[in-house]
Amino acid sequence: MAKGKTVFYCQSCGYESAKWMGQCPGCREWNTFVEEPVIASGSSHRKLTAARREEPTLLSKVSRENNCRISTEIQEFDRVLGGGIVSGSMVLVGGDPGIGKSTLLLQMCLLLVSKNHKVLYISGEESLQQIKIRADRLGDYSGDLMMLCETDLEAIQEVIERIKPELVIIDSIQTMCKSDVSSAPGSVSQVRESTGVFMKIAKTLGVTVFIVGHVTKEGVVAGPRVLEHMVDTVLYFEGERHAAYRILRSVKNRFGSTNEIGVFEMGQSGLKEVLNPSQYLLDGRPEGASGSVVACLMEGTRPVMVEVQALVCRTNFNMPRRTAAGMDYNRVNLLMAVIEKRLGLSLANWDAYINIAGGMKLNAPALDLAVVTAIISSYKDLPIDEKTVIFGEVGLSGEVRGVSMAVQCVQEAKKLGFEKCILPKVNAAGIDKGGIELIGVANLRELVSKFI
Repeated sequence: MAKGKTVFYCQSCGYESAKWMGQCPGCREWNTFVEEPVIASGSSHRKLTAARREEPTLLSKVSRENNCRISTEIQEFDRVLGGGIVSGSMVLVGGDPGIGKSTLLLQMCLLLVSKNHKVLYISGEESLQQIKIRADRLGDYSGDLMMLCETDLEAIQEVIERIKPELVIIDSIQTMCKSDVSSAPGSVSQVRESTGVFMKIAKTLGVTVFIVGHVTKEGVVAGPRVLEHMVDTVLYFEGERHAAYRILRSVKNRFGSTNEIGVFEMGQSGLKEVLNPSQYLLDGRPEGASGSVVACLMEGTRPVMVEVQALVCRTNFNMPRRTAAGMDYNRVNLLMAVIEKRLGLSLANWDAYINIAGGMKLNAPALDLAVVTAIISSYKDLPIDEKTVIFGEVGLSGEVRGVSMAVQCVQEAKKLGFEKCILPKVNAAGIDKGGIELIGVANLRELVSKFI
């Protein structure tokens, strides 16, 4: 018997090679090549007849009526999607195991069917009884949700074409298998082919498809990188599995912004929206403690206030320890170098631990000034006024640079009862005070001489 032809695929970017290679030429990753059989071209690749050929359409003749958005009935979910679900779109939802992906999508389905939307939930991992138990735990619901436990792609495609739902949930894409692909479910070939079939269904039938994707230990969606390129929207569910809160973040969105986040709280009856995350993240803040500073930064169009904590203590080793939880470790080292050089504070023999309270993961430049203030406050053991909020970007020469949307940050501080705001001087000039003291600083020396 003739040996079947095989090729090697990179699991990160989908690069194809006739032989195995240690490093991928496409994405430069190591040890990512896996062997997959070549999919034989058969009856599925038929030539189009003259009657089936598509003709080009003028842009001015294209109607937008079919692209109306459908509300998920979950305000935080709509915010991340850009205002709701776009008909005919394809959305990939990734996240760690047990983070709440299936729970969130099932909640959305139950709310949509109560509004008389036709929804099909396809599960390849759980039985109908397991899904029923979860649905009962989520509370009372009305409407009938269509359920299907199936992994065969041809059978799923036949059901979708027959009942024509408005929304289809695939949980998960790694369990789907196509009969003419000989590799195992979850392999590069199976995931790519399955996604291609669902994309064709979404675009030709106008059905919105949500697919759940498993993640690797590095936190990226398992399977080929081309999976994220094929879909319209990529959402990541973040947060500690044993913590109460969850953050839904968009990293790709063809129909909206990628800067918005949705905040949820995991409870006994499912995920609950956190409409005011600033108040939620500041609950339990210590009073009169050094190294504790409140910062404000923008996540999309929403201002979010977080507590930045710093602990600076003498090291017992030759090499001081630096730890950052919730922000970039290298950014903390950079800011500490600026403090040493521009302010003359010797931190070479001091350990530094930086933490964003509440478990938030942030990388916005507006966090710099609060981190610097928290480090200096802990180093000198001088507490910062608890009614003060601080934000601004710090440059390598110690200057404090302006940030975007500072007006919204000041308004959020006023709404939560803060009395003083330390911000870049370039931003303070164009903001109406309106009941809050605005203090603009141009560099770190001004900050230390006036407030610490």
